[in-house]
Amino acid sequence: MQKVVTFGESLLRLSPPGHQRFVQARSLDVVYGGGEANVAVAVAQLGAGYQLQAAHVTRVPAHELGQAVAMQLRASGVSTEHLVFGGEKLGLYYLENGVDNRASKVIYDRTHSAFAQWQPGLVNWEQVLAGAAWFHWSGLTPAVSEAAAQACAEAIAVANRLGVPVSCDLNYRAALWKYGKRPIEVMPALVQGCDLLLAGEDVAELMLGLRSEPPPKAHSPAEQVAAFCHTLTQAYPRCTRVAVTLRRSHNASQNEVSAMLYAQGQLYSSAVHNLTHIEDRIGAGDAFMGALLCGLLAWPGQPQKAVDFAAAAYAYKHTVPGDALLASAQDIERLAQGQDAGRVAR
Repeated sequence: MQKVVTFGESLLRLSPPGHQRFVQARSLDVVYGGGEANVAVAVAQLGAGYQLQAAHVTRVPAHELGQAVAMQLRASGVSTEHLVFGGEKLGLYYLENGVDNRASKVIYDRTHSAFAQWQPGLVNWEQVLAGAAWFHWSGLTPAVSEAAAQACAEAIAVANRLGVPVSCDLNYRAALWKYGKRPIEVMPALVQGCDLLLAGEDVAELMLGLRSEPPPKAHSPAEQVAAFCHTLTQAYPRCTRVAVTLRRSHNASQNEVSAMLYAQGQLYSSAVHNLTHIEDRIGAGDAFMGALLCGLLAWPGQPQKAVDFAAAAYAYKHTVPGDALLASAQDIERLAQGQDAGRVAR
């Protein structure tokens, strides 16, 4: 069994039922999630058919909310053998689900959380990453606190030393960078140790100071993406693969989504998935990332198949309430092949 290890903050999500506004809600629905935990769940769910397993490293309080996080991860098939208990506060965010022309809204409450107060030596990264097939983190983790950023740097260094490939979703959340450092002061050094990035041009410029010039006479999105990916891989030579998710939003309920994967100088594009009723778009990028890791491990040397699979998972997650993707590999493969879309399976 190949193992994917993820590192980041597990969170409690509270949402008004359905599409209620915050101001009108009299109860809140409970979901446990978090970006890197969602990636681990996707790997555990999809990887079961490909002899892949997932483990998530985080720190949560020892009280009942922290125990609930561990229970939810285990119920999804994710190993919690390296989960650390400590601190008093579980990271929290509030989500108001948008609909039609009203966008979704997120309010964070993660300052001074158990994870933000990470301390050196809480885990032995040599043991955690021994035998791992992949290590994944995101731009959310070093945004939480300087201690979390330092832990991320330590984990990446150990992964590089052990020869474990490293991936990063270059997420940017302005509301999280509150400890006196700007992303551009932290992220470039961390990205130097990455083999795969999920990134877009605007985020790469903001977090890495990277600006790509469009190729001469390039007008197509594919040519622009290829130019950006080439610039990124030139700036970060260890990074030989770059993934880009694409979204065209007609409104909060109707989107068109697809993805591209740049690997060893070639660009591979997925089909476009038309979404006409979005149930929950939170965690869609995490579902893509988890599925992409599964695809790269299950089908080495087949980047087109990997990006098709990942884009299908990206689209599928929009139909699943909650933070994480809940689907089998067969569900995603059928969607990637254009089979059974919207039909009753019996």
